[in-house]
Parts: sequence; C-alpha cells; structure tokens
Amino acid sequence: MKFKSFAGGSLLLLLSSLAQAAPANFDQAKKLAQRIHAPESTSFYCDCTIRWQGNKGIPDLNSCGYQIRKNGPRASRIEWEHVMPAHHFGHQRQCWQNGGRKNCVKTDSIFRLMEADLYNLVPAIGEVNGDRSNYRFGILPAAPAQHGACPVKVDFKQKVFEPPKQVRGDIARTYFYMADKYNLSLSRAQQQLFMAWHKLDPVSTAEQQLNQRTRQHMGHDNPFISGNRHWHLGYRPTGYGLVVRQ
Repeated sequence: MKFKSFAGGSLLLLLSSLAQAAPANFDQAKKLAQRIHAPESTSFYCDCTIRWQGNKGIPDLNSCGYQIRKNGPRASRIEWEHVMPAHHFGHQRQCWQNGGRKNCVKTDSIFRLMEADLYNLVPAIGEVNGDRSNYRFGILPAAPAQHGACPVKVDFKQKVFEPPKQVRGDIARTYFYMADKYNLSLSRAQQQLFMAWHKLDPVSTAEQQLNQRTRQHMGHDNPFISGNRHWHLGYRPTGYGLVVRQ
C-alpha cells in the first residue's frame, strides 16, 4: 500500500509538472498564451476588449474606436503576435538561410523554442499583426493614424511600426529578454531606443502579474521585468536558452 501511495503521489507530481511545462512548439504556445492573457482580455496595441470563444479571440472594435484599414476578416479576430518577429530571431539561425521559417520549424529545436516562448507572445488584432509584419519598431511623428483611435502608426515604405506609449516599455523588456536568453544581436540603435522606452514606460503592476502567470508555465521569469537583470550598452547576452534539455 505504501508503494501504491508513493507511486500515486509521484504520478500526481509528474502530471502537475507536465501541465506546467513550457510549450514545445508554437501551436502549444498559443493555447497556453490564451490562458495567461485571458484575465486582461484586451488586445496588446489597441486595448480593445476581447471575447474568447473556445480557442478564438474576437476583439470588440467599438470598445477602442478601432477602424478597419483594409482587411476586415483579420481585423475581426485576435492573432498571437511575436513581439520580436520570427524573422528577427530566425534569420540569425542557419536553418533560416537554408529555407526560411518552414525549414527552421522542421529542423531546428532551438528555433521552435524561440517561436513558442510565451514571453514573446501577445494578443493582437489580426489586421494590426499583419500590418506590423516583421517591421522594426520606431517613432513616426509625421505618419498619419490609419486604424481609427488605435494609437499605432505604420510606414510601409520604410518598414517601421510605431507602437503606443503604454506598451513601449513592455516591448523593450521583451526584446532584452529574447536577446539575452537566445544570444541574439540587437543593433546599437535598437538598444538605445529600447533603453529609452524602458525608462519612459516602467514596469506596471499588470506587467508584473503577467510575468508571474507566464512564469508558472515557462519555469522562469523575464528578469528584465523582475529587475534581476538590467540592460546596458555593451550588455553581453548569456544565451542560457540555447541548451535543449533532453
């Protein structure tokens, strides 16, 4: 009986551990991301209220004054956006040079971990996700608003996307995290921009709470949110996420 009790307890611990395991691929990550972000129930860039139906998120465009720019079907759904685009972290991998994202998903376990990293995923209105594409973040003072009251701007010629002020610090700390964990390069201009955004938009209570919920699945926090690490020019990424445990 003692053996059965021990085995049963071990099984419960094992199941609990598996339930909280970090996602192994993007499909798993999207399902977990919904659980993590659902308490806020607003889209990342535009702050539109989200209604969840199963695995689908439906934004209330009227709640944030969003106006469809071009793609109505994508504007009517929530998509999971990589804050640091897959192109940014993917093109620094050899698999990308040999066949792009599809090849990386098939052949590179590290890429799959990066693609599934929950700290880099946010719920975004599909059309905004599409308009952002893999454009770099920046400031566009002369660009007009193109999505109603949603405070984003896009310069399609320069391939630059300006996010709202209230999420710029969140974006910066996500970039710091991804660069540090996976030993990714950031240009000097990017570092300076994100360091400024980190100061101008400090960590909020909501961001701390999201960090804690995400930690339950990832097994670690974003140290640039918790304050355990601080980015500076010349910071040397640790690359601690490049080891795949078997």
